[in-house]
Formats: sequence, structure tokens, C-alpha cells
Amino acid sequence: MPTKQLWHPSHEFINSCNLTRFANSIGFEPPNYFQLHDWSINNKVEFWRNVWEFANISGDSGEPVLVNEDNLLTSTWFPNARLNFTENLLQGNDDDIAIVSVTELGLRTELTFYDLGRKVAQFASELTEIGVEVGDRVAAYLPNVAETVIAMLGTASIGAVWSSCSPDFGFQGAFDRFSQITPKVLIACDGYTYNGKQFDIRQNVSALKQHIESIKRVITFNFLSRQADDFDSIFQRDENSWDFQWFSFNQPLYVMYSSGTTGKPKCIVHGAGGTLIQHLKEHQLHVNLREDSRIFFFTTCGWMMWNWLVSALASRSTIVLYEGSAFWPNPNTLIQMIENESINVFGASAKYFSALETANVKPKNEQDLSCLVSMQSTGSPLALQSFDYVYRDIKDDIQMASISGGTDLISCFALGIPWLPVHRGELQGPGLGMAVDVFDELGNSVRSTRGELVCTQTFPSKPIGFWNDPEDKKYRTAYFDKFSNIWAHGDFAEINTTTGGLIIHGRSDAVLNPGGVRIGTAEIYGQVEAMSEISEALCVGQDWNDDVRVILFVVLAPNIKFGKDLCARIKQRLRANVSPRHVPAKIIEVPEIPRTRSGKIAELAVRDVVLGQDVVNTSALANPESLSIFENMPELTTD
Repeated sequence: MPTKQLWHPSHEFINSCNLTRFANSIGFEPPNYFQLHDWSINNKVEFWRNVWEFANISGDSGEPVLVNEDNLLTSTWFPNARLNFTENLLQGNDDDIAIVSVTELGLRTELTFYDLGRKVAQFASELTEIGVEVGDRVAAYLPNVAETVIAMLGTASIGAVWSSCSPDFGFQGAFDRFSQITPKVLIACDGYTYNGKQFDIRQNVSALKQHIESIKRVITFNFLSRQADDFDSIFQRDENSWDFQWFSFNQPLYVMYSSGTTGKPKCIVHGAGGTLIQHLKEHQLHVNLREDSRIFFFTTCGWMMWNWLVSALASRSTIVLYEGSAFWPNPNTLIQMIENESINVFGASAKYFSALETANVKPKNEQDLSCLVSMQSTGSPLALQSFDYVYRDIKDDIQMASISGGTDLISCFALGIPWLPVHRGELQGPGLGMAVDVFDELGNSVRSTRGELVCTQTFPSKPIGFWNDPEDKKYRTAYFDKFSNIWAHGDFAEINTTTGGLIIHGRSDAVLNPGGVRIGTAEIYGQVEAMSEISEALCVGQDWNDDVRVILFVVLAPNIKFGKDLCARIKQRLRANVSPRHVPAKIIEVPEIPRTRSGKIAELAVRDVVLGQDVVNTSALANPESLSIFENMPELTTD
């Protein structure tokens, strides 16, 4: 399956990258990445032991590295290892910049590693004085600013468990999450800004305190008013350093939440050691982070990419935070920040790149982006035209790394590979140590055809469990019901036998099945959203006449009128560029499409509305009111 090559690493880049240094240390040479990958999964104990040493993890790795390795669910990594997650994120040189924090209103702050370590010690001391102990939960309702990172690191440093959601979650969304984990402390802001407007959430904070009885203390952060708050008093404490206690490798670190569109959000527990070693592997070997690197990802602290970004501190890199709208006061806001902050690695959702192109942002010949080495995209499959847009209008000598994994593993199954070229529409390859495969419905491994993305062997960042899940029933159901002892991720994917790259076609549980032929929704979106008349699209399968018919909903670009001519051109494009099976039976104009808070289109929620079923948890949606658009549509009652 030929695909267009868009970028190839230079010999200088390959020879100088971390991946080459690591490979040389274990007897491998570039550029045969897939040989190295095969070794990493066939010799996983030796591989992960070498990652520990290469990344210079502070702690005692202990022996053995892995027990019960043949059982993906019950396998245990580094059972006798001891470490402190926070200690490993504070190893940078005292005078080096650890955090740059920028808000849409122009407030900018910097913290050196020394400043960060001192403030973390002060926060840890405050939590200890409050009575927070090892294993207690700390819930955070905070914006993406330096204080949030400080609070998380302070929490982790004493062995407590961190769980956060962004302040744009309403009361119900935050309550549905935090109430399940019975936090002892809630850290909350007074509000946030978006598109230059202020949003006061103090009433939500009061309601959370009232309705979650386990909360013994609320620590306030006045992000809007900038008036004195609890953080001001905490940062007056005398502590300048912290005596880090080592905990087990599998000490709970984070409680993350599934998107929740199919029910109440599941509470996924991730361990400190698994998170740390996986992120270090990804950042150093796949993203090529170094001490002088500056990395940015456009995220809130309610999306796992925030946790992923913060871990870059363990590579002694500078992390750049941004709080606010990516398009305020103008669509070029974040691209300008690349130049202003000398960002080397820039990440955002696939939707962001699509919106950037729609806004006609073309910085290639207008801005100095010489610092930029790599762009990262995730959240949903990066559209073909977005690959073209990046290289045409942003920068042509960068690695465009489309990455895919998720909250479930707090990391990636597939991501950028510094040794390999970038091909249009593909993720460069599977991550080292990740036994990624694609199965058909019978559990057979397949190539160059669509199937279920699976992982066939254990990996360190698999969840240590779900919260309040006796006998791991929810855990088993989530990943192991489809294939015995195989992690089924819920993505519809294929592996290109020519390049070794992966193509993600969308969620497998939202896959369309007209006439018994499985169709990935991303294939439809890639064609439809490339049309200038279409702003966004969403498609679902509707049960009809003992079959499934494809329904396509479209949001039109400004000043475009919906009609038979546009529908005909959409159908013709899909028929010509994909297949007749991809042509929708109905095309319906809608004013808005529902999305999760991490920016993913909520196909399953819309499908449930179309089928007349209840959407169990609308609090997972950024715009739940939009679901009403899809109720009782007359167009869906006729041929």
C-alpha cells in the first residue's frame, strides 16, 4: 500500500538522537527500527531494565523485573522496586527553567528547577500537616498553570493519589468523577477564562464540598481575582527541600477517568513507576527530549496529555503550559508562542490542526519557527489534509508525529520514531516494548487490512486496577472480553506492510457496518472535512431494514448553503476516493456536533440518541446540550 513520504530524518539527526545512543548501548544500529522493536518485545525484561538504566531513574529497581508475565491482566512489573515519582521529576539543574506558564490574558511566569523544588516541598509539608497520608486522594479542579503542577508533585511526593479535571467541567461532571474516589482534599480555583471571558466556578466548588463528605479541606487558588489565597500562605512556609520517601513501583499515582460517554466515568488507577518509566521511554527514545528541550502540548489538566506533558520534567526538559483558548485573541496564538518561547516539540489535538487550516493560518513564511523540531498530534486520527497542511504551511523540515494511546495506559501504543520517515496518514510505528498488533474478528493477526488494535503482551504502564473494582471485573470487561489474555483497545486500525506504519480509522465500537462491511469513520471524515464547504462532520450507523445505513451529519462553513448539489458532491467524493460502501444513505445539516472534553467527537452518544437510547453520562461532553439536535429527526424516519 504506497503512501506519500513527507519527511525523512537526516543522517545527522539519526546519529545524534537518544534512540541511537540507547540502541548502540544494547548492540543495535540505525535505521532498522523494527528489528529493535522485535527485540524489545521478545526480550522485555532486558529491554525495560535497560530503559531504567538509560533514563537514570532515581530509585532501586530490585529483582525480579517482572512476575507472572504470561498473564497480561495480573502480571506485575518491578515488584520489589522502590522510588519516588516526584523526586525523579525534580532532577534538573537548579538554575535551569522547569516551567513556563502562559495564559490567554498574557500572564506569564517562569520557575527554575530550584524554585519548583522549593514550592513542591512547601506544598508537601502543607498536605502532611493537614493529615494527608500515603494512599489518600487529592482532587484538583484547576486550570493548566504552574500551581497545578506544584500541587500534583507535592501530592505524589508523599505517596498520595492525584486526580484532576479542568474547571470547565460543570458540577455534575466533577462530582461524577471525584465522588467515586472519596478525596480527603479538594484543590480548587475560583474560575477560569476562555476567549477572554471570565467564568466563576465558586458555586460548583461549594457544591462539591457539600456533597462529597470525604473532603476535609478545600485549598483555594484565586486564578481570576489574583487575591490572596491558600497557595500564597503555603508558599510562605519555611521548607526549601523535601526528604523523599521511596514507595513501591506500583504505588497508586493517578486516578484517570474514561471519557464516560457510555456510562459513569470509570476510575482508572495508574502506578507511579509504570507511568514514570513509560513516559521516560516515550519522551527520550521517541520524542528525543533532552535537557535543553522545550516541550508544549495544548491540553487541560482533565486530559491525560497533561500528565504526559508534566512527566517531561523527568528528562530535565522545560515544559510550557498554556491556559485558555487556542484561538484567542487570534488563530495564530499558539503558533506565535512557538517562536516566543523557543518551543522544540509542539503538540495539540488533531482537531486543532484542522481548525488552524480552516482559519488560513500560514506561518511558514511569516514566522521564525527554526526552533521547532517536532509536532505531535493525538485525540483522534490526524486527517490526511492536516498532514499536507503542516508540511505546506507550517514547516517542511519537522517530524509530524501522529500518536495514539490513551487514558487507559496513560501513554502511547504507537507514536513517532526518530529513525523513520513520516508517511501521509500514518503513525510511524509501535512504541518500543509495546507488542502492538491488529486482529480480525476471529483473533487472527492481519496486515494491510482493517481490524482491532490489540496489545498481546504486558507493559509497565497498564493500569494497576480500576478504583473500587473487586476481582477486577470492570478491568477485565474493559480490555479483555473480546480476546482472551489480549488487550483490545477499542480502536479500528491497520498496519501497512510496506512502511510498518499504523493507520487509525477511529473507534472500533463506533465502526460502521453497512452490509456487513466494517467501515472506519475516520475515512469518511478525511474526505468530507477536506471540502471547503464543510466545517465538521460526524457519522453513525442507524439500524434500517435489517441492515445498517450510514448517516452523515455535517456542520457547514460560514456562508455555505445546504442543498442537493452539495450532497451529491459529498457522495461522489466518497464513492470516488474511498468506496461505494462509504457513501452515506442520508446527509443532514446540523448546527453543532457534540464533543468530549478532550475534543473527540462523541459518535457513540449521537448514535444512542439516533437509536432512541439514553445517553447515560452527558457530563463527559463539552457541549451536552447539542445532543437535543439529533432527537426525533424526521429525516431518520424515511428511506
